[in-house]
Amino acid sequence: MTEDNGHKHHHAPPSEIEERVKKLESLLVDKKLVDPLSLDLLIDTYQNRVGPRNGAAVVAHAWTNVDYRKRLLQDATPAIMEMGYAGRQGEHMVCVENTPEIHNMVVCTLCSCYPWPVLGLPPTWYKASSYRSRAVSEPRAVLKEFGTDLNPDVEVRVWDSTAEIRYLVLPMQPAGTENYTEEQLASLVTRDTMIGVTQVTLN
Repeated sequence: MTEDNGHKHHHAPPSEIEERVKKLESLLVDKKLVDPLSLDLLIDTYQNRVGPRNGAAVVAHAWTNVDYRKRLLQDATPAIMEMGYAGRQGEHMVCVENTPEIHNMVVCTLCSCYPWPVLGLPPTWYKASSYRSRAVSEPRAVLKEFGTDLNPDVEVRVWDSTAEIRYLVLPMQPAGTENYTEEQLASLVTRDTMIGVTQVTLN
């Protein structure tokens, strides 16, 4: 068990592909074909600036605009494009909504298909074989490891991303935030809440 963002979960060793990528990156840097600072900047952009902040803005807008929320749930791809977010790995988006009766979580059982334009780079645990298999076979146990302990009467729906369709979870808006601005609401939304392994809280 390891921790990521304060949440416990199973963590597999790097895959063969990840090891190859690391070796290739080291080789390119050693031969001075790639600037390591540029790589770091690119990764930071997708992890912290371009990535989850985009999705958080979409969620916050859906919380404050009923018409936009309807468009997002009916056809997510053009609705997300309205916010200016589009690109590879986000061509065919579906948004699923958490409610008091239903909790959604996303996985890619075959590899690590992931909506980069709205969530940035996928976290390591999302790509791990343990998460990819257990999210389907024992989703409540996985959620509990992330600190999400649902009531037994809440239905858990697991959505399997593919190369054709990628999913975004619209989490429930926390009580007491009805008068928050979109910017304030967006600051509450994390990558993990949009994958569906955690819930939005005020803490």
